[in-house]
Amino acid sequence: MDKNLYQIKTEIYDKCSLEISDFKTESKEYNACRIELNGLHVLSRNAKITPNKVGQFVTFWKRNGSGPIEPFNEKDRVDFFAVNVRTENEFGQFVFPKSVLIKRGILSTEKKEGKRAFRVYPNWDTVKSK
Repeated sequence: MDKNLYQIKTEIYDKCSLEISDFKTESKEYNACRIELNGLHVLSRNAKITPNKVGQFVTFWKRNGSGPIEPFNEKDRVDFFAVNVRTENEFGQFVFPKSVLIKRGILSTEKKEGKRAFRVYPNWDTVKSK
């Protein structure tokens, strides 16, 4: 478990009686993992600060076997997607329910392909354009 998820666990999950189980490591670049949180299926990723844009960038894709990467699908066993964000002085976590990911076009559906990555905007970032 990386330091961001560990900090969320000790400062929030433990205090709310949320127990992590079935921890599975995925991509090291984004400290990606799958966990169960009180029986709910959660994908966790660390977002990255990029040099030219406000906000933080996070990947959200899977690989089926040795084939190309693809977006997660509404039929995948995922209840929530947790995105950990950090700067030198700030730290937080976005938690997106599956229903929101479908509504926003992040998860693939029968009608539309989802996204492989997106940007999150913590409240400490100031967005200058619409």
